[in-house]
Amino acid sequence: MRLFSKAQIVASLDPEVALRCLEQGFIAFSAGKAQVPPVQGFAFPGANGDCCIKSAYIEGSATFTVKLSTGFYDNPGKGLPSNDGLMLVLSAHTGQPLALLHDEGWLTGMRTALAGRIAARLLAPPRVSAIGILGTGMQARMQLEQLGAITDCRQVMVWGRQDSELAAYRAFARALGYEVRITHDAAEVAAAANLIVCTTPSRQPLLLSEWVRPGTHITAVGADAPGKQELDPALVARADRIIVDSVAQCSQYGEVAHALSSGQIDTKQLIELGTLLASGAHGREHAAQITLADLTGVAVQDAQISSCALAAMTA
Repeated sequence: MRLFSKAQIVASLDPEVALRCLEQGFIAFSAGKAQVPPVQGFAFPGANGDCCIKSAYIEGSATFTVKLSTGFYDNPGKGLPSNDGLMLVLSAHTGQPLALLHDEGWLTGMRTALAGRIAARLLAPPRVSAIGILGTGMQARMQLEQLGAITDCRQVMVWGRQDSELAAYRAFARALGYEVRITHDAAEVAAAANLIVCTTPSRQPLLLSEWVRPGTHITAVGADAPGKQELDPALVARADRIIVDSVAQCSQYGEVAHALSSGQIDTKQLIELGTLLASGAHGREHAAQITLADLTGVAVQDAQISSCALAAMTA
């Protein structure tokens, strides 16, 4: 078995190739051509942390993947990153471990950001007036990097809790060519932006329905485990189109789960991202629609991006 470091993985992975692999993975998942066992989850309330173990095999693939990902959200105060993890790639022919990708959570972050890019490409309004970002961490940065490929908008408003983190994010976004405004008030984000990405581990709604204007698209990626929530369930119910990465998974947790449990929406309103990609249709039907992509993270993303990374490093 070979061991690869984060530096090797970052240097080798081509995001455009990975994007196409992810699209194929979403399509295979929604077509029932993937084995995706239930997610294992751990919660560590005393440490403000969580861990998930995800695994998947896509029909016809030479490999399958087991991924471990952690999020300990007080770590920055200890001089440590919030997220960490690794991926184990095994042969689907012999069962032998082929490679341990010690990516420190980077591949999970990248596959999530690329999924956000796919969703925004399909659902964002024709004219993006400003991009809104809730959060200032690694995922908030990676999402903004990927959005640059699908819109020429270079106006961004960022919400965060800490002045120091907002200042650091502003410097990061300016280096990418964005004009940046920062705020502690999420209502200001909703007023300014019609493409909003939510990236925090919040356990209570940050974005309320009455703040969001018609024609807005929201990609929600922070609520990736039970108990997490960034959106008012009334906002989910107000959305004209609701796209999910997995109907089954989003029915258990994520933004959609809160609206389902309160009876404000029905599973019939949910469309999987893979189904939308397979149809070749654009997700937005007209400019005034409110659209939502609830992305809780499915293991086929890990299987696809890990095999893509391994292929690049062993070519």
